Amino acid sequence: MNKTKNFNIVILGVGGQGLMTLLRVLSEAAFNAGLDVKTSELHGLSQRGGSVSVYIRFGDKVWSPLVPQGQADLIIALEQQEALNGLYFANKETVFLVNQYETPTMAQTANQVEIEIELRKVTEKVNFLAASEICQKELANEVVSGTYLLGYALNNGYLPLKKENIIEAIKKTMSEKYQELNIKALDLK
Repeated sequence: MNKTKNFNIVILGVGGQGLMTLLRVLSEAAFNAGLDVKTSELHGLSQRGGSVSVYIRFGDKVWSPLVPQGQADLIIALEQQEALNGLYFANKETVFLVNQYETPTMAQTANQVEIEIELRKVTEKVNFLAASEICQKELANEVVSGTYLLGYALNNGYLPLKKENIIEAIKKTMSEKYQELNIKALDLK
């Protein structure tokens, strides 16, 4: 990672999808890598089904926890409608990882094709992934789809952290009964 530039991540989803868990894992992993880390979260209706956004910034020195407009390096949307909320933070180099999942409680305002068209107006680096479906099929648990997306980001060079740091963070921040499942999700292809 370039020590002079901060790395900015925005994670979008709805309550109950594990956004706060991903925030803890990523911030711990960056801290374990010797980086300065700042985080913040914004809860709309932070109950199950309400919009939630979390922000993680890490680098040599981070002054603010908020990702500035147009400066996200990576945007992870755990629910495809929520990906549209990431447009404010995106630029032409931003990578979007979008779970092909529609929360039943969300008002269906746009389908995947419409969402992808809007995202591609800003960046071509848009990846729709069947994370929930893959995790349900392979691990019988779609809740770890966020960890699967972290593994995808690591494997494709979208996240400037080491897998060992993520695994160490999982072991440090999660209950022991969920660690093995999340490490398996991280390893799914």
